[in-house]
Amino acid sequence: MRLTRTFYSYAVALFVCLAAVGLFLLMTPQSRTERIPKRDYSITLANFNRAVPYTVWGPAQDPGGWVPNSNRIADGANGAKVLYLGYATAKREHAMFAQSGEQPGAGFGNRMANSDKSVGTEQVNGQPWDKRFREDKNQRTLIRTLPGVTLVVTGTADWPELAQLAATLREVPKPA
Repeated sequence: MRLTRTFYSYAVALFVCLAAVGLFLLMTPQSRTERIPKRDYSITLANFNRAVPYTVWGPAQDPGGWVPNSNRIADGANGAKVLYLGYATAKREHAMFAQSGEQPGAGFGNRMANSDKSVGTEQVNGQPWDKRFREDKNQRTLIRTLPGVTLVVTGTADWPELAQLAATLREVPKPA
């Protein structure tokens, strides 16, 4: 009983507890490398291609050092389907490719960019893409409107990285 009433006893008990925690931390395996989960989007892209009547676009290959980490199909405005493919870039920023068959002028590009103000154009594979920038969100966006579909590349990545993703986009053939 007397042992628990002295400062020395409390100090010993505290030391024993800290030693046990320290031993536990030393024995527990720890990874010092970043691990970004990779998500294959090939099935999502194929399902989207079957679900929509227009020409679907997708990356011919992922840019070097990029990790595809999300993908989904959602319902957009007026019942239009929207495809989203998310990436962690080589510089560990965020980039996303999205496309929708909303009617031109329906605002899909504006909603994705969080802005309706163009800041110029970017030539990607000889094609002009409209540039948008939302400073308060550090969001850059490239938009290309084609007959029947709007393509959007957006995120916190810098302009060259966004252009790199846009450059990989190709038409995906319809399944037979």
